[in-house]
This record gives sequence, C-alpha cells and structure tokens, in this order.
Amino acid sequence: MVIPDLSLEKSLWEKGLVHIAGVDEVGRGPLAGPVVAGAVIIHSEKQVVDRVRDSKLMTAFQREKAYLQIYKHSSALGIGIVGSDKIDKIGIQKAVWQAMLLALAEAEKKFQIKIDYVLVDGSKSQPLKKYSSQRIKAGGFLHYSISAASVIAKVTRDRMMKDLAKEFPQYGFERHVGYATKAHLEALREYGPSPIHRKSFLKHR
Repeated sequence: MVIPDLSLEKSLWEKGLVHIAGVDEVGRGPLAGPVVAGAVIIHSEKQVVDRVRDSKLMTAFQREKAYLQIYKHSSALGIGIVGSDKIDKIGIQKAVWQAMLLALAEAEKKFQIKIDYVLVDGSKSQPLKKYSSQRIKAGGFLHYSISAASVIAKVTRDRMMKDLAKEFPQYGFERHVGYATKAHLEALREYGPSPIHRKSFLKHR
C-alpha cells in the first residue's frame, strides 16, 4: 500500500509558501446527492494523522476515526458542497470545480488566512484560476494534504446521504450513498427519481 507523505508540501514550505492546501472531491459518479470537496492545510509533520490514506483505501470506521483527528490536528479546513440541481445545470466537471473553490474559500474565511498554493487531486480537473495550484494524478494516494481532504469530503458526504435516507427511505441511500447499485436501480424503476437525484445522469440509464 502506498502511504501518502509530506515530500511535496515540505518542498513548497522550503520555497517560502506557508499555507499549502490539499483539496479533493467525493461524489463525482453517483446518481443522487451532492458532490463534496474538502480542503486541508497543515504546517508541520507533527500534524499528520498516521492512519490517513486516500479515503477509497479506508473502511467507514477508519474514515470516521481519522476525520475527528484531522479536524483536531489540522491548521485549517474547508468543505464545499454543490447539490444535484446545480450539477444538472452546469455539469459535473464545473460542479467539482465549484465545490473545490467553495472549500478553499471556507478555509480562508473561517481561519482568516490566504492560501498560497493548492495541491489538487486529479490531473484532468479544471484549473483553479484564483489560486496557484498543481493538479496531480492519483494525488490522494501520494500526498498527505490531499488524502486528508478526501477523508473530510467522504465522511461529510456519507453523513449527508445517511440523513437524506431518512427523508427518502425507499432508495437505500444509507447503504449505497447514491451510487448505481442493483438495489438503487431497482428502487428507481419502482419509485422514479427523488428530488435529490441527478436528472442529467439518469438520462443515460
């Protein structure tokens, strides 16, 4: 297993860049619910949470435990959320871009800082024009700040979908969090789409 490290963050700190944010998104592919981005900033190796990996490599229990520690030890965090209606209007690529910008803006506002540089997961994501940034293929597997951001985004979105499952219990969101599982597709055929389904995604089904 590849363990994310701080090699890139350290090289940027050495160049005089102070506030380095890792940013990642979760929810690009589901048929329902929002896309959520997380942003995480640390300033020292002492702030690293050892158990953090890219969220896809962690169990739900591990993510929940790491989530609390990331919040406790990080210098700044932000979350950006773009709902299904907006995804239908502007497309998933722009929605991901907007969620990342919202997460970074929240971190800046809440913690009264100006982000110097952003490490973005995914080499094909849209450039964050407001920020100096670097897009990195498989960045969540390699770099701690991005991995931590992926955990923040994943736990936030999963919690949202579990809450929405109470409002729309017929779809089983608490189990598949909006992804196109067999049970989810069967529920869609039986009940039709809910208000939180991405209508633009369902056109291709």
